[in-house]
Amino acid sequence: MINPLSILKDIIPSENKDVHKSINSDIGLYNTTMDKPSQTPIRILLADDHNIVRAGIRQFLEQSADLEVVAEASNGQEACTLIEQFQPDVAVLDIQMPVMSGIEVTRWIRAQKLAVGILVLTAYDEEPYIRAVLQAGANGYVLKTAEPEELVRAVRDVFDGKSVLDATLTQKLFRKLSLPAENPNTEALTERELQILTLAAKGYTNKAIGIQSQISSRTVQNHLANIFQKLNAESRTEAVMRAVSLGLISSQLIHK
Repeated sequence: MINPLSILKDIIPSENKDVHKSINSDIGLYNTTMDKPSQTPIRILLADDHNIVRAGIRQFLEQSADLEVVAEASNGQEACTLIEQFQPDVAVLDIQMPVMSGIEVTRWIRAQKLAVGILVLTAYDEEPYIRAVLQAGANGYVLKTAEPEELVRAVRDVFDGKSVLDATLTQKLFRKLSLPAENPNTEALTERELQILTLAAKGYTNKAIGIQSQISSRTVQNHLANIFQKLNAESRTEAVMRAVSLGLISSQLIHK
């Protein structure tokens, strides 16, 4: 690759020694930066009971230099074993798999308190599946009809600690959450809780919310727990959408 600073050096007359000295210094810095290896790829476990589906998904994901599939599983129990062995950053799980479902694997990961982001990739778009997956503790839910770039973006977002929901499913969840609940009395959110929920809707991680609000990540977690309880929600995504359905925050704030 041609160093653009070298071209600039050729253009400027050699009499300008101070400028040339500065450019020479910048060229060294440029070359050093370009020689540095890229950041460590996001390590992914892929679990689906169809070999051809896994092959296709893997091909899509590994077209991006920052993504690497380190293990593949054909059933839920194998996924759990490989997660313990490889400790991936993100687990991409189908719902319907032999031995253990993707939902059961998600519950197992959360019960083990493993630092693994969970993205469910499935053909099921029915609301009960969405709710079950989110309640189990998944970070994202994407349909297999999604475009490759949407899947790649979803993996990156889950790795960054964000919640992800396929755009085509948003209305389904909105409609369900807008129905009267069994316990219709929703306790009012405090000003601080509303601020934190608004930042969560924008896609901020707990750490980023803490920095923005000048509080610790642990305090953010405590506020989110209170928000979940008040809104009868099991996840950030469900809490945000329930807040939208109640008119507490605008749907335009939701991170896409």
